[in-house]
Amino acid sequence: MMHNFQNDYSEGAHSAILERLVQTNLTQQAGYGQDEYAIAARELLRQRLNNSRAAIFFASGGTQANLLVISALLRPHEAVISAETGHIQVHETGAIEAVGHRIITVPPTDGKLWPEDLQKVLAAHTMRPHMVRPRLVYISNSTETGSFYSRAELQALYAACKDLDLLLFMDGARLGHALTAVGNDLRMEDLSYFTDVFYIGATKNGGLLGEAIVFNDPELCTDFDFIMKQKGAMLSKGRLLGIQFQVLFEHNLYFDLAQYANQQAARIAQAFAEAGFSFLHPPVTNQVFPILPIELINTLRKRFLFYDWKPMGDQGTATRWICSWATSDQAVEALQNAVAPQATWGN
Repeated sequence: MMHNFQNDYSEGAHSAILERLVQTNLTQQAGYGQDEYAIAARELLRQRLNNSRAAIFFASGGTQANLLVISALLRPHEAVISAETGHIQVHETGAIEAVGHRIITVPPTDGKLWPEDLQKVLAAHTMRPHMVRPRLVYISNSTETGSFYSRAELQALYAACKDLDLLLFMDGARLGHALTAVGNDLRMEDLSYFTDVFYIGATKNGGLLGEAIVFNDPELCTDFDFIMKQKGAMLSKGRLLGIQFQVLFEHNLYFDLAQYANQQAARIAQAFAEAGFSFLHPPVTNQVFPILPIELINTLRKRFLFYDWKPMGDQGTATRWICSWATSDQAVEALQNAVAPQATWGN
C-alpha cells in the first residue's frame, strides 16, 4: 500500500462538511456569496476575531487569494516584499508579476521576515521615480519551512510596517497549523491587531476548497467585490464556501483538525530523529524536512509519496513530508517502522 505524505490536500473534505453540504443541497439560496450560509460564516469569523468591522470575502484557493489581495492593494508602480521562500515567489507561476507587480525577495531567517529586512529593502529603493516603491509585505503563517510567528514577532513586524508606511498581508493557507503548534502564543484575534489583511485557509485543513480573506480595515477593500468578479473569483454558488467555514468554525473543528495534523507530523519527526537523522528546518507544525541518504530515499519511495526538497551534498537530500487532518495512524506507523534504526533499508 502506498502512503501519501506529499501534501495536506490529497483527501476530499471532512465528513461533517460533506454531511452539511448534503443536508442543505436542495435549499435554494442567493448567489455570489449572499446566501445565508456565507453571511452566517462571516459573522461567525468576526466573532472569533473579535472584530465586528472586518470585511470578509471567500475565494477558492490560496494562489487566487494572494493574487486578488496583492493586485487590489498595489498601484502599478508598487511592489511586494517577500521571503525568497515565499509561495508567491516560488510556487505561483509568476501570478503576481503577471498583473504587473515586482516581488522584492529577502533571504529569510527560519522562513520568516523581520523588521530589519524591511528597513534594508526600503533603504535600497530610494531613487524616485526610477525604482519601484515597496508598499506591501507578504508573509506566511505557518511559513513554507514549517515555522510560525510568535505574537511578539508578528507585533514587531507589524509595528515596523506602520513606521515604514507598509501594509502587512499574511498568507494563512496553513494558519490553523501555526495557531495550534506547540509553543505558539499567537491567538486568532491577534491577527485583527497585527496585520492589515490575512486569510484563513480551509483547502489544507479539512475543506473541499476555500480561503476566507479578511480585511481588518474595510477602507482597504472598498472595491474588492469588483476585483473578485473581474478576475473570475466570485463563485455563483458561493454557498459551497460559506457552508464549509460555518462547519469549521461553529465549534472547534478547524483547530482540532490542524492540531491533529501537527501531532501526526510530530510522530514522524520523532521517528526520523530517533533513527539519527537531522532536519533542514526544526519540525514544529505539520511539515517535516528530514535530511536522508539516497539509499533510504530510494527504499522509502517504494511505499511512500514525498518530495525531494533540497540537495545537501554529502549529507544526502532534504526531503519534505506533510501530515494532514486525515493522515491515518496506519500511515504514520508504517513510516515509523520503515525508518526505525533496525530497519533494513535495502529491502
